[in-house]
Amino acid sequence: MERTIRVTGKGNLSVKPDTIRLIMTMEGMKEEYDAALAESANMTEYLKQIFSELGFEKEAVKTLGFNVSAKYESYQAKDKSWKRRFEGYKYVHRMIIEFPADNKQLGKVLYKLGHSTVRPEFRIEYTVAEPEKCKNELLANAVTDAKAKADVLSKAAGVSMGEIITIDYSWAEIDFVSRPMDNMMLEECCMRSCETDEAYDIDINPDDIDVTDNVTIVWVIN
Repeated sequence: MERTIRVTGKGNLSVKPDTIRLIMTMEGMKEEYDAALAESANMTEYLKQIFSELGFEKEAVKTLGFNVSAKYESYQAKDKSWKRRFEGYKYVHRMIIEFPADNKQLGKVLYKLGHSTVRPEFRIEYTVAEPEKCKNELLANAVTDAKAKADVLSKAAGVSMGEIITIDYSWAEIDFVSRPMDNMMLEECCMRSCETDEAYDIDINPDDIDVTDNVTIVWVIN
């Protein structure tokens, strides 16, 4: 029977976010289905125009999700029974735009959104422009850690390591995201920040993003 050693290595990585991810949600309700679609389309086009005026390509605003659904409310009739009545068609359009982390640019974006007729709900996330590069570095760190542990164990046991039989890792989706402020903090930030040259004076310095992943390696031992 072939003798083996199985070791799990842990990779750690701390990266500085270099990209702002702005996630926006627009919603509304109309009595007619076609009217709901039309209003959503008009608001989306207006929102894209706002970013176009800031120097973005219109294609930079991408859809994360779009839905139109019939809404009903429950009410108690005169006979005390509960019934439902139609309220209208509600649309929800979630969009995303990413741009390099720059407080000046962010201040201009928030100012434009805050002074437009379209007021989408939004949240700010910080991420990295090259997540695959970061993931590869993270896995390399995990492999290095596994090899170091295996070397210590094999020497302590008086055996030598042979060829690798298998390498397994979690395949889990790693999201490089930092959320330095919640919705309330964001609102307060926009309300209290000074306006200069049609921009909010934003001062945000997000923490580094810390991530971990595991790799399990099996070696033959001699």
